[in-house]
Amino acid sequence: MEAQEENKKTNLEKDEIVLRSFPKAIFFSPLFVISIIFWIIQAFLPDLNPWLGTIWLIIFFSNFFVTSLDFPSAKFLIIILGILIVVLLLIFLGLFPSLKQVGILGENLHLGLPPEFYMIMTIILGLILGLVVLTSRFDYYRIERNEIIHKKGIFSTNIERFPVRGLRIKKDIPDLFEYLTFRAGSLTLIIAKGSVVHLNTVLNINKKVERIDFLLSHLHVMME
Repeated sequence: MEAQEENKKTNLEKDEIVLRSFPKAIFFSPLFVISIIFWIIQAFLPDLNPWLGTIWLIIFFSNFFVTSLDFPSAKFLIIILGILIVVLLLIFLGLFPSLKQVGILGENLHLGLPPEFYMIMTIILGLILGLVVLTSRFDYYRIERNEIIHKKGIFSTNIERFPVRGLRIKKDIPDLFEYLTFRAGSLTLIIAKGSVVHLNTVLNINKKVERIDFLLSHLHVMME
């Protein structure tokens, strides 16, 4: 009996899939977490730690890189990372003496950041990410057994309903970084009557697609 109840519960959960498309700002989540951690660490240190500042800047650069560019293949990603690693090694190994002469590198370079900086960045990023999550709650698609419901607005004032019969989906991984970070990708819903819905950034996209496939296959069996 318990096994049957668990199976029913699992099937009910899979009978309703919620799809939300997030803006690119969601990929600044790692920087937000690091800012909180470094804020706490630096607050208890007597001096400014340059390693914390260096790591923060690297993560900031990486997040900015991810949100600015698309890396469609692993080969292209490896080439870009290889170039960046070589350039950084050349700089930090002191193979550009002219940079030291003008004071860009060397003793004059100190990347230590005060705890107030991490605090301000935590607040700014927290507000942005909070708005991102909040707005995603007001605009989403819910796929059920009988229909697809599009709710939009603070009080779900705008509601569109589409039949689930004839639904087709297309998954795409346009950016390898985004997929590695949050298993994110784009999802296209081809609904009956030729309506096409494109969701640019769907988190954990593989699990969403598996649940949609399960629902559609289950409906196909029931119709037969």
